Amino acid sequence: MGHPTPPAWYVISLRPQGGHDALRRAARRHGAGLLALSPWRIQRCDDSATRADLRDALACPTVVFTSPAAVSAAHALQPLEAQSGQSWLAVGSGTAAALRRAGIGHVSFPARMDSEGLLALPALTDVRGTDVGFVTAPDGRNLLIPTLESRGARLHRAEVYRREPVALTPRARSALAGLHAPACLLVSSGGALEQLLAQLPGALLARLRGTTVVAASARLADAARDAGFTRVLQAAGPRPAQMVMTACSAMLPGIR
Repeated sequence: MGHPTPPAWYVISLRPQGGHDALRRAARRHGAGLLALSPWRIQRCDDSATRADLRDALACPTVVFTSPAAVSAAHALQPLEAQSGQSWLAVGSGTAAALRRAGIGHVSFPARMDSEGLLALPALTDVRGTDVGFVTAPDGRNLLIPTLESRGARLHRAEVYRREPVALTPRARSALAGLHAPACLLVSSGGALEQLLAQLPGALLARLRGTTVVAASARLADAARDAGFTRVLQAAGPRPAQMVMTACSAMLPGIR
């Protein structure tokens, strides 16, 4: 029996440990392999202070979730149930889908699935004197907090999970060093990119900077350029299918 044909190209994923499946499926649909370089893992918070913060946040008239991981962690702490008159907001379609699976029937999210798009939603444009629940991680969505505070919102923040840095495995380093097919680095988190670059020795860092970056937003595209990448594309959004489709456009002619 012959060896399987290797993928014609690769996407490099910086998703947390265990979070690569959706990207892997999207890549496979376009004939690509996936190289997982997880620089962190998700650790849920489960203590009395976090539970109290979450109850407070979920009681607000407006509740904002910043990621599917925030939904999962919050739902593990208590059932999610919308109260009459509440507005439930998500930063993107993936977070909105996670909320619907958790039992929230109506969730609003922006067409532009990033912090700027979320801030433009009608529910967040006039929030002076309004209590806003914010379910996130300690470093989650840094732009949202100061902007909402400047608009006069009273924020009730529940940090239901944290991102713990992890060292790249020798296997992952070897896979990057031995990668000979064309590759795109997918960037949906500035923090993940910083964590990765801080771990790579000079030769591997130069090799990675030679790849094309597909960024999930204009802000992340700028961050990639600031980090020394010269070929940077912006995807239509952060969903795996959107990121991989943009990566396809950067690959060799004929790869779609």
